[in-house]
Formats: sequence, C-alpha cells, structure tokens
Amino acid sequence: MEKIVYTIQPPDNFKGLLKIYESLGWNSLKLTINDLEKMCKQSWYAVYAFDEGQLVGMGRVISDGVITAIICGVCVMPGYQSMGIGKELMNRMISHCEQNKVIPQLMCVENLERYYENLGFEKFAIGMKKNIIR
Repeated sequence: MEKIVYTIQPPDNFKGLLKIYESLGWNSLKLTINDLEKMCKQSWYAVYAFDEGQLVGMGRVISDGVITAIICGVCVMPGYQSMGIGKELMNRMISHCEQNKVIPQLMCVENLERYYENLGFEKFAIGMKKNIIR
C-alpha cells in the first residue's frame, strides 16, 4: 500500500463513495452516485482519502460558516480501518473549522463516543430526528 493521499479535490466520479457506503451498510436510503456527488459538493467542506487513486475514506462538514459546523459522513473502507485514516480526516475537518472560528459538532452512535472524546469532543446534548417519507 502506498501512502494515503488526502485532498479536498473531489473524485472524478463517486462510484468509490457508493462502494464505501455499501460496504459499511450505510445505504438504506438507496442513494445514487449522483446523490452522493451532490451531497459532497454542496457541503461546506469535504476531504477525501485516496490510496493509489482509489477512494478509501472521506468526511464532510455542513455549516453556516459563522457559528456552527456539523461533521458528518466520516467513513473509511473496512479494509483500511484502524490505520489512522479516520483520525486524519477528522483532524483536517476540525482544523478547517478552527481556522474559520466555527464550532465543530457531530452526532455518533454510542460505541463511538470514546473515539470522538479522544479527539477532544464532549457530549453536550441529546440528538433528535424527524423521519420523513423519501
């Protein structure tokens, strides 16, 4: 494996991101390649991790650019997990927020709380959602 390359330049196509989402069981909404591309390109900030041109991870931030930023969609291909890729993606997103004086926030499942606490996050609220028909 070559050195992982991190960039804010989106991939030429988003087939690789669909592959990651499906490998993680994240595509219950049946998102298309076009949906994923739109999702990433409309984000305030997105960072991608490539291994020899293959997308192996990504994360994105949605924000008003003034007060609040929500880190979401942080994912790493299963075969590349536990190699520091997710941590590097997070550090780059956090740094972008800090440079813009925007407060980074995120929601996560309980078993990832410690992971994010180790990156300096602390629990502050109970999240809620409203289900819609898609």
